[in-house]
Amino acid sequence: MLPLQNKRILSFETWGAGSFHGTLLAMLGAEVINIEDPKQNGNPLRRMGALFFDENHADNESAETTLHNKKSLALDIRTPEGKKVFHELVKNADAVIDNFRGSLPEALGVIYTELKTVNPRIVCTHLSGYGRDNNRKSWPGYDFLMQAETGWMSVTGDPGSIPTKVGVSVVDLLGSVYSALCTVSGLLRTEITGKGGDFDTNLFDIALNCLCYQGLWFLNEGIVPKKQPRSAHASQAPSQLVKTADGWFYVACLTQKFWEILCSELGDESLKKDDRFSTNEDRMRHREELTKALDSIFKKKTCAQWAEQMEGRVPCAPVYDIPQALNNPYVRKNNKIVSVPYTRSKSRKSIKFLNTPFSIGDTPPLKFQQAPLYGENTREILFGIGLTDKEVEELYQSGVIHY
Repeated sequence: MLPLQNKRILSFETWGAGSFHGTLLAMLGAEVINIEDPKQNGNPLRRMGALFFDENHADNESAETTLHNKKSLALDIRTPEGKKVFHELVKNADAVIDNFRGSLPEALGVIYTELKTVNPRIVCTHLSGYGRDNNRKSWPGYDFLMQAETGWMSVTGDPGSIPTKVGVSVVDLLGSVYSALCTVSGLLRTEITGKGGDFDTNLFDIALNCLCYQGLWFLNEGIVPKKQPRSAHASQAPSQLVKTADGWFYVACLTQKFWEILCSELGDESLKKDDRFSTNEDRMRHREELTKALDSIFKKKTCAQWAEQMEGRVPCAPVYDIPQALNNPYVRKNNKIVSVPYTRSKSRKSIKFLNTPFSIGDTPPLKFQQAPLYGENTREILFGIGLTDKEVEELYQSGVIHY
């Protein structure tokens, strides 16, 4: 079985960070019930972008990316009726996760002190922009704001360029990973102690934490990290982009051993004997001259030729755009992309997903399922906790649920 196969997660998700948190848990086998707000017509991701899989424009790429392998319950927990339904669900759940602003979990009653009387084993994980215990708890927080304020943009891009955002939503994705770690740690603690609790993390602290050694350089030595030419490592050389006959190639010689192997692969032993390049410290001092020397050699072959020549001996990689990355023979050969049957379109019979990054021993991999439509599982879930047809219809007529 997958490790979380017997766990039920109630998930309040908005945008990417919270949604990917639930997705990671679903990839590990959990039953994830995405509780969507009828007043907002569900997760805003359902309406983001203009790329839809179906002719009715009810199912888009953003939703499928983050909501696959989940269930959708459209429920307004702000109402007394909705809160009663929510508490019934909590009785048989293992965790409640959210990515509300820091001021909202308490106001909405999705914290442990509110839910422990319903289920003392419940784990409550909160992923907010700035946390729940400071003067910014009511602030909205997004990936790019964190990259701006915690210094990421100041060290991304070429020297002299304007502050630059990382090209993918990496703080959101890290937020999902950190919060998923909180959730599985909470579930483990509950298995040991029988008691749940609140577990908090936030995008700002995560982005700050990821400054890592560059943050310590400044805190302890007063060194201010800067943008590096050719996307280079700040303290190792050569670990940077080089020019080839048809594009860009990245070499990462993080040890002296790899530098010496690179010199051999390049067929230029004079590089190894050059006093300017003898040690890493020498190469860092003469990085501009080293870059010119490497460019003059790498320009003699294509990225593919260099990759084939150095395969596995020197840490290196061609620089691809997204089509090249997804059509990479390594990606295709190793099943990094999966095709899933699609039932909501007359013209489209399947959709493709990036495969799960988890491998659990000899356990069969997760079977991908298309994302639920907004409120698709509402009736099924409510019948599962004992509500009758009449009660469900009354909730629907009063706007507490949607299906």
